[in-house]
Amino acid sequence: MSTTTPTTTGPATAAADRSAAPNPSAPRTRRRGENSLAGSLVSHAILIVASLAALFPIAWLVFLSLGPDKDDYLHPGRIFGKMTFANYSHVLQETPFFDWLISTLVVSLGTTVLGVLIAATTGYAVSRMRFPGYRKFMWVLLVTQMFPVAVLMVPMYEILSELRLVDSYLGLILVYCSTAVPYCAWLLKGYFDTIPFEIDEAGRVEGLTPFGTFARLILPLAKPGLAVAAFYSFITAFGEVAFASTFMLSDTKYTFAVGLQSFVSEHDAQRNLMAATAVLVAIPVSAFFYLVQKNLVTGLTAGGTKG
Repeated sequence: MSTTTPTTTGPATAAADRSAAPNPSAPRTRRRGENSLAGSLVSHAILIVASLAALFPIAWLVFLSLGPDKDDYLHPGRIFGKMTFANYSHVLQETPFFDWLISTLVVSLGTTVLGVLIAATTGYAVSRMRFPGYRKFMWVLLVTQMFPVAVLMVPMYEILSELRLVDSYLGLILVYCSTAVPYCAWLLKGYFDTIPFEIDEAGRVEGLTPFGTFARLILPLAKPGLAVAAFYSFITAFGEVAFASTFMLSDTKYTFAVGLQSFVSEHDAQRNLMAATAVLVAIPVSAFFYLVQKNLVTGLTAGGTKG
């Protein structure tokens, strides 16, 4: 004989059921990290304003480059009725633009290759090897960045004169490396610190020399850091004016930064041609940035912490 216990529902059970059921009228609780609608609108508005502020100078430069007269920048509203690409044709055909392009690429790419090579070997040596004075060596590299260009100009010119490297690409590349290598060495040293030391030990177990370990195992893992160092070295050489205008004496060896100065003289200023040249100058930098941008953000943040 079986007995069945009746199920009773009282007021307490009914209240529990009502509390367990979702209440559509109750306000939704935001999850952690989720912004409210007002906060999302404000953040998007700030980003839009910041983007417009960053893009406006570029758009204004492109707009002025379409004005045919050198004084159109004084009356920009008149450009709408007479836009033309004549400035670009003049720059490409009537000026030594391509000589400037070749000089700039030779100097910039040479600085990038040589500077990154020196900085990578320096940063790796300080990160992995404990030789006497390795800490002081890195601080000496940092101190070299504290001297202004005006102080360095005369002694560097005398050194290049003794080496017969004035008005030569190699001389200017070495000068730019003296600026790019200290910063890149610090950058890459911090990045190499994030790579486990066990990888070096594995390379030695496989019979690799220290340089073989560095070239075959460490460098492939350090691509983001190398991309940042390469981008910094390239930009340093690409846009520098003081050293290039002092050490390069031939018109055909001017870089873009120095060539732009030829449009402005004591009695004349061809700002329309300068604007068109500046737009054309931005193309190589944009192309180089596109090549390294995949690793750029990772390389900028990876050296901040030691793994």
